[in-house]
This record gives sequence, C-alpha cells and structure tokens, in this order.
Amino acid sequence: MLNNRTKIKELLAGEATNYEATVMGWVRTFRNNQFIALNDGSTNNNLQVLAELGTFDESILKRITTGACIKAVGEIIPSLGKGQRVELKASSIEILGDSDAEKFPLQPKKHSLEFLREIAHLRFRTNTFGSVFRIRHSLAFAVHKFFNEKGFVYMHTPIITASDAEGAGEMFRVTTLPIDGTAPRNDDATINFKEDFFGRSTNLTVSGQLEGELAAMAFSDIYTFGPTFRAENSNTTRHLAEFWMIEPEMAFYDLEDNANLAEEFIQYIIKYAMDNNREDLEFLAQRLAEEEKSLPQDKRSEMGLIEKLEFVLSNKFERLTYTQAIDILKESNHNKKKKFQYEITGWGMDLQSEHERYLVEKHFKKPVILTNYPAAIKSFYMRYDDNCEPGRQTVAAMDILAPGIGEIVGGSQREERLDKLEQKMKDMHIPMEELYWYLDTRRYGACPHAGFGLGFERMVQFVTGMGNIRDVIPFPRYPKSAEF
Repeated sequence: MLNNRTKIKELLAGEATNYEATVMGWVRTFRNNQFIALNDGSTNNNLQVLAELGTFDESILKRITTGACIKAVGEIIPSLGKGQRVELKASSIEILGDSDAEKFPLQPKKHSLEFLREIAHLRFRTNTFGSVFRIRHSLAFAVHKFFNEKGFVYMHTPIITASDAEGAGEMFRVTTLPIDGTAPRNDDATINFKEDFFGRSTNLTVSGQLEGELAAMAFSDIYTFGPTFRAENSNTTRHLAEFWMIEPEMAFYDLEDNANLAEEFIQYIIKYAMDNNREDLEFLAQRLAEEEKSLPQDKRSEMGLIEKLEFVLSNKFERLTYTQAIDILKESNHNKKKKFQYEITGWGMDLQSEHERYLVEKHFKKPVILTNYPAAIKSFYMRYDDNCEPGRQTVAAMDILAPGIGEIVGGSQREERLDKLEQKMKDMHIPMEELYWYLDTRRYGACPHAGFGLGFERMVQFVTGMGNIRDVIPFPRYPKSAEF
C-alpha cells in the first residue's frame, strides 16, 4: 500500500517520539546535503527530514532538489533545531518525482503575487497560497454546515440557462452553431437559434436565484452554491468572469429576516475559519502587516487581519437606509473637499465602491447593512416598499458592506404580488412570456419570500486579507486570461 503516510501537520502537532513514520511531500530546501525541509500541503510548516551523512548514495542525494517529490521512512526523534519539536531521521528515501532545480520556477525566495499568478498551476506550493486555499476550503465547508444545521435544502441550479436573472446582458453565450458566419439565419438576418442544440439562445448562468425561488416555494428554505459567470470587461481587483455564489432563498421571510440571516451567516463562517485555520490566518496577518509597511500611513489598515475578523464577530452590523446613507455621504468632509472620484449627486444615484467603503471604514468603522434602495437602480424582482415619499419609490433591497472590499452581499425581499411584478417587468422590458415559469410561482400559492447572494471569492478575500480577487480562486478567469 502506497498511502500509509502520516501527514506532516499531524506529526508536528504531536509530542511523541521514538516511533517509525512514513512521510511524503515536496522538497522546499535541502541544506548541507543532509537537512531536507519537506512539505505536503497539510500545513505551512515544514518537517525536517534528516538524511544522515554517509547513509545514502550520492545518486539519491543529487535528486533531492527543490520541487522534487519524495517518500521518507524513519524514526521520529526530538529536534535539536529551532522551530520544531520533532524531526524525522530517515532510514530510507525514495524519489517519487524528480524536479530540475534550475528550471523549477519556485526558487526558495520571495516572489511577487503578479508572478505567481502567471504560474497559478504551481503557486499552491507557496506558503501564501497554501494558507489562502486551506482557508477557502474551510469557508466552503462552513457554508454547507451552516445551512445544513438550519434545515436548508441544497439545490443545484442550472449552469446553462436561457434567462438573464440580472437583466444586465453581460453573458457568455452557449452554442454549438458554427462561428464562421455560416450559422442559419432568420429573414431579418439574426441567427436562428431554433437550429441550435437547445433550440433557443442560451448562456452561462449569472445567478441561480430565479430557479432557487422556485424551489423555495416548495421546500421553504433552500440554498445554492455554485459557479456563475459575467462577461463584464472589467480589469479590477474586485471582478472575475467566473466566480462562485452562495444564494439562499427563503419562503416566509421579509427584508429584516433576510438581513438577520445574512449577518448570522457571515459571522458563522468567519468564526469557523478562525477556529479551524488560526495558524494560516496568523501567517496571512503577518504577511499583510509586512506588505502594508511600504504604504503611507493613511493607506494602511486601522486593524490587523485577526483584529478585523474578531471585530466583525463581536459587533452587530450597522443598519441604515440608502436615504440615510446619501445624507451622511453628502454631508461628509470627504465629499465637501471633493475627495470622492464620483461626486455625490444626490438621492437616486448608484453608490460606488468608494462610497460604500467610506461608510464602512471611515464613518461607522464596522460592517454596514444598507436597505431600501431606489427602485430605478435595482432589479425587477425586488419588492416595492409601501408608503414611500412622493417621487422616491424604493424597494426592499439590502447590501452588506465590508471593510476593505465594499459590497459582499446583495439581497432583497422578492416581489410576490403578480400585478406589480408584471408591471415592473413590462416597464423594464423583461420578456414575460419567456419567464412564465417564474410568474407561475406568483399565480399558484405566492407568499412573502426573500433571499440574498454572497460572492464567495469576496468573502475569501475579506477573511484572508488578500488585495486581489484573482488570488483567492485557484485559476482566475478575467478578460484576456483563461490559462490552465
């Protein structure tokens, strides 16, 4: 049996010595022809493997190079070196996979994140990305754990769909028709999608929400957690073309219930990572502190990474309406001194990331839940608020804003009243005949219901302190980049 190994994390956590163990992993460094720093990805900490001088053939020692994969069997003994309690004194070493040390891109030195993005297939082997992706795993596990404990049903919504849930039109088309100009055409020269695989125009999903609502009308509480796609030509540190979304939908919820669930959910999954990935978080906190030393004082975070996460866990999120937020922003010194790139023009404007971050980081200094946005800047499915001021129609929408990245959650109470939903769809030119199935949930047993979407990568970014969203997904997809 090959896989009779002990993981390095387990070995380093134990205090027992004088027993035989088998380890397998990748060589980080090999010093003085006898000290191997071995890592298997279970922790950032390396196990020192002692290849005692005179014990192994020169032919084996030459192959123990940075990046090589080895199997070592030997005795776990107390370590005389600093930083670890135990080490493995090897009695046998087998080279499982050679690595040409001169060509191996990950030399034992500091590499820039930009460079590591170019070799994303190898960056998992660095300490930074080891920590990031172990934390990403824990957060994903915590998502399922949270909803399972609350009795939600995990629903797999389609990746290929004919609907545009957001009405934004920034979609990746799915087709088997030829792209050389010979695709069948209608009389008006448009492409005849009746000849396509699905018999209609289809695209990669931008959201599982609409299908999630259908399931909530039967199971009461459901959630989706899957990939979504936006063909938005955006080259920023906050956007990806392919990303993962968590979208719960709940029958018998109003806007306040929705906000309560979202706040509890965020705190739950952060706490899970804090409880289970402390070592990785402390490593990333140290990395972030070092990185910020080169920044001017006013650009540095007011709190360290661990401190920021603990602050989110121990404080209730600030709640205010969009209207209150506009008043705060309008009266802020930041606005009066024209420090915003996008001027605060008044009620009805769409808030930019800089405005959201000002509210969170400068004004309230805690996460913020903004509610009751103008209907004109929100999606068709959001419920009209009752008793609005004249000329200020709002919807029961909410966004949760987090320090460092701005919006992390977007949600709303859904419009359950058929007449109002149909009128909104007509006004916003949403084709009702194509969404007959969505309207059926309002025709047959409609009820108040709500839901939200959380961009998983933004959450991973928040928890890990990474500055670029491309560094928290294994293989980032963005304009002009679909490597690996």
